[in-house]
Amino acid sequence: MASAAVEGKSRVLVIGGTGYIGRFIVAASAREGHPTAVLVRDAAPADPAKAAVIQGFRDAGVALIKGDIYDCQSLVAAIKSADVVISAVGYAQLPHQTLIIAAIKEVGNVKRFFPSEFGNDVDHVHAVEPAKSMFGAKVRIRRSIEAEGIPYTYVSSNFFASRFLPSLAQIGVTGPPTDKVLILGDGNVKGVFSLEEDVGTYTIKAVDDPRTLNKILYLRPSSNTLSHNQLVSLWEKKVGKTIERVYIPEDEVLKKIQESPVPLNVTLAISHSVWVKGDHTNFEIDPSFGVEATELYPDVHYITVDEYLNRLL
Repeated sequence: MASAAVEGKSRVLVIGGTGYIGRFIVAASAREGHPTAVLVRDAAPADPAKAAVIQGFRDAGVALIKGDIYDCQSLVAAIKSADVVISAVGYAQLPHQTLIIAAIKEVGNVKRFFPSEFGNDVDHVHAVEPAKSMFGAKVRIRRSIEAEGIPYTYVSSNFFASRFLPSLAQIGVTGPPTDKVLILGDGNVKGVFSLEEDVGTYTIKAVDDPRTLNKILYLRPSSNTLSHNQLVSLWEKKVGKTIERVYIPEDEVLKKIQESPVPLNVTLAISHSVWVKGDHTNFEIDPSFGVEATELYPDVHYITVDEYLNRLL
């Protein structure tokens, strides 16, 4: 567990901590003074990038616990040393979080479980395949957690900024537009962007907060909630030129989803859910089921879309 732990803070175990969003959650947990541990299959991986991540964990005082969600004995042993379990497993392992739920139930002392979410609120989506199945897997995990009576927080952070903003939310494009930009739908539906470091920070802020118990924690700050047209206009202002906007109607988007290979079809289907169906913003956050992170933690300075775009100049 992290050596700079602050007395009274919950012990945090992160499963999937070396993954894309998991590493930001681990870093935030250690930084906030939680005794922090990560479940790892291999503490000395051959992959240099993963080895660097794990060395960073060590340097931050994070404990490495050898184990695997498919090894019940190691999983139960790891959970026994935690108050809060955070799962950041990837797409393929989403359904297998039932193994984590069973282990939490067996141990019996976990104060909070955060399943792997960190995207759309899957109880408020109108997605087509293949995103529909991915969201469905997360829904089933939610219902399993609730059926077992495990205390939970679900984090809905919407779009990861570093994945979507460098291309101005275009799919299959690597950099910002120079002459034209592809927009799904009419460009007037709003989406929400959250920097990965901020997702980690807000997730950890919620760990010991009774206001987030059995609730969905949304990251939906007004400054990071923009339509695609607004996003392009903001970029045009920064670069001092007008960019041609090419609008793709829904029937063409659906055709493109069906024709595209994995994982492009998944990303397109998620984008269809957001930019055409409006699934980031087409519902109000009701206090009966959710809270908004920037309202709960006004002291946290988060990176705005405007600030992020400055990095791309």
